Amino acid sequence: MPTGRPSAQTVAVIVPARDESANIGPCIESLLDQEGMRGRLRVIAVDDRSSDRTAAVVESLARRDERIRFLRAPSLPTGWRGKPHACCIGAAAAPSADWLCFLDADMRARPLLIASAMDSAVRADADLLSLAPRHDLCSFAERLLIPCGLYVLAFTQDLARIQSADSRAVAATGQFMLVRSAAYRDVGGHSAVRSKICEDLELARLLKQRGYRVLLQDGSSLLSTRMYTGWSTLWPGFAKNLTDMLGGPLRTLVTAIAAPVVAWTTVALPLIDLAACQSGSPWACIAFLPATLALAAALGIHTAGAMHFRIPLWYGLLFPVGYTVGAAIALDGLRWRALGRVRWKGRTYHV
Repeated sequence: MPTGRPSAQTVAVIVPARDESANIGPCIESLLDQEGMRGRLRVIAVDDRSSDRTAAVVESLARRDERIRFLRAPSLPTGWRGKPHACCIGAAAAPSADWLCFLDADMRARPLLIASAMDSAVRADADLLSLAPRHDLCSFAERLLIPCGLYVLAFTQDLARIQSADSRAVAATGQFMLVRSAAYRDVGGHSAVRSKICEDLELARLLKQRGYRVLLQDGSSLLSTRMYTGWSTLWPGFAKNLTDMLGGPLRTLVTAIAAPVVAWTTVALPLIDLAACQSGSPWACIAFLPATLALAAALGIHTAGAMHFRIPLWYGLLFPVGYTVGAAIALDGLRWRALGRVRWKGRTYHV
């Protein structure tokens, strides 16, 4: 991502938060340390009726720094989801900002994040720039599932095709979304996607349908996150979003079946060929070589992934287990969609 001189425009960073007392403080403090944004950056934190100390943490920070504005979201109106409601409230509090930046509370920003992102968006003439962060993986669940999940998205999406102007598809992540204020308000903002579970993808889709340019870029050098803390948050988080991220129920079902089948077949075929070869089958002896090369390639890719995420290399050997558990989560997500409801952070949404 280009990192030259940022534009001279203003930005309001909106941080929606629900029960994020462990994350909200470091997130906002990282925003206050942004370089090259003197007098042009404001932080708007919106508490989505948290039951923990999220509000108290933000209020304490706001008393010490006038760049922070703290807002409390009222009761959730009928038909709204929590995050788009909080984002909508935050956007309404920044009517004069040239850009709106929607940032999840579990993000950690490097000092050049906002200036570099704004500069990149201006250079690319993008109306929405979404950045994919670096993932910090600490628990067994995160290390097992998140690399496999990212591989699935990479294998099933052609990002160059998706991001072309003539494609109806869209790629974005709500973890970091920098959008021109005028474009955001032209499509109706988060109010237009109030009922959506994956409001980030739907907002990006609205912008693209109106002719605005939408880009997803790698932001791993400027932004990091720990999305989940273990099974109790990872399973419902993935189940809530996978159906939309994979392109709908049918594609999710196909992926949930294909991914573990391919993974386990990659491991099993060399063993089957070896046993048959030892039993005297010449064709099995011939097939053993390409099957072994395929397994070596799979192990190499997933071990390299473990190195990228800075986790023990032996997690790369567990990739069939990761895809199998991921498939179970995807099927659970389809089950909830079939029942017409999704659960997240103490709320049940009807879909």
